[in-house]
Amino acid sequence: MGEVDVFLWSFSPVSLLVAPVFLLLISLYFSSSFSSQKPRPGPPGPRPLPLLGNLLQLDFKRPDKTFVELSKKYGSVFTFYMGLKKAVVLTGYQTVKEALVNYADEFGERDVPAVAKEANLNHGIVWSNGDSWKEMRRFALTNLKDFGMGKKACEDKIIEESQSLVQEFKKFKGEAFSTDRIITCAVSNIICSVIYGSRFEYEDPAFQTITNRTSIAVKFSASPKIQFYNLYPGIGKLFISARKKMSDIYAANKKDHLKLLNNLKETLNPQMCRGVADVFMVPDLHLQESGISNSNYTDENLLATVMNLFAAGTETTTTTLRWSLLYMTKYPKIQAKVQEELNTVVGSRQVQVQDKQNLPFTNAVIHETQRLANIVPLALAHRTSQDVTFQGHFIEKGTIVFPVLTTVLHDESEWEKPYDFHPAHFLDKDGNFTKRDAFLPFSAGRRMCPGESLAKMELFIFFTTFLQHFRFTPPPGVSEEDLDLTPLPGGTGTLRPQPHKLCAVSLM
Repeated sequence: MGEVDVFLWSFSPVSLLVAPVFLLLISLYFSSSFSSQKPRPGPPGPRPLPLLGNLLQLDFKRPDKTFVELSKKYGSVFTFYMGLKKAVVLTGYQTVKEALVNYADEFGERDVPAVAKEANLNHGIVWSNGDSWKEMRRFALTNLKDFGMGKKACEDKIIEESQSLVQEFKKFKGEAFSTDRIITCAVSNIICSVIYGSRFEYEDPAFQTITNRTSIAVKFSASPKIQFYNLYPGIGKLFISARKKMSDIYAANKKDHLKLLNNLKETLNPQMCRGVADVFMVPDLHLQESGISNSNYTDENLLATVMNLFAAGTETTTTTLRWSLLYMTKYPKIQAKVQEELNTVVGSRQVQVQDKQNLPFTNAVIHETQRLANIVPLALAHRTSQDVTFQGHFIEKGTIVFPVLTTVLHDESEWEKPYDFHPAHFLDKDGNFTKRDAFLPFSAGRRMCPGESLAKMELFIFFTTFLQHFRFTPPPGVSEEDLDLTPLPGGTGTLRPQPHKLCAVSLM
């Protein structure tokens, strides 16, 4: 029995009879509403159906693909109805950058999904707006920098973690294994060190629980039932089982983090803060920094900020590293060239961040992994803070806005080979590393990822350490050509590699 059948059988015969009548009346109402509305000078777009909007045209697993196709007909700025909600879609590097950077204030709010509001998660950094968001983002940027980003102390933590991961890889003695869980643990440990001031052993039950449950929460938030509830919160009773499951996951996740935070509170020393959470819990520190008297430093904001940093600091970096190893296995000649450069420049000693400037090809390979893997194809939904006229189109205050990062990272007018793994995108004619304006994997503007610098440091040290110690090959009986690079949609719209195993053949 399919999911739809199970869904229908969960209702009584009476409700099944009443529901179509109710929907028909609603449909007639909205049909007349759409037809009677005067045309607004807004962006063009496909004609919406009553109640459904343009949902029948949407690929829910890969909405970015739908938007790419529609942009060919309607241009780089167009309207798309997500059910009853009007949205504006932005495509192409020039358009996305102009909106998020040049019109940062107008396009700078976050559209908060119903499930986040229901779980009281519209605090912290990701799902908040207004003064609270500004203060939490300022706090996060300041303290992520103080406890890690760009500093030797954080580099040392990442190096230590990369060495632990090397030992985990060696336990498989060259036999095929999945990189998912152990890379997740290593990356999670970095953000734990920054937030809580300490790391965990990979086999620690509490650590495994919190990482696994965070992954489950991210994945389930993108499930069809949760997506439909976010679109039609008014009929939430139809999705009560999915909402309860999501609520239970969030509640357990909060409990996990609260336990860690309470442990910190019991041993808090204002003179020696161990991580970002400690600073949050010492009012004098952040009040002096911000110069404000009416503070947003509440328990709700602390918990939400910690959960935001933990999830974001784990999911994207883990996924990028897994793609990097899969690409190296798929393209052994590129892997060999990276290892040759590492051997020539670094030798057998531990790679450090300062080596990056002397490793142009390796740096280009990391950037090309981020570009082609395109792990966040659709930036989290923005919302206009006021009426705005953008590229000649009127967009009302409160309109949902989708910046499509796929169309930036794969923009045919910006990249020579947008759909191929081509490290030369980031090299000049002399083989020197060169930056590219259209490289925006962390988005841009006010809502760009606050942990960008930390993520870049992690990607560089982990990747180079892997390639120093191992040659990555397919499992026995599998050729490079057999490796599937088709992305698998994951939670919150991320694109993960298909389930796979690799062999890490020791070089040292």
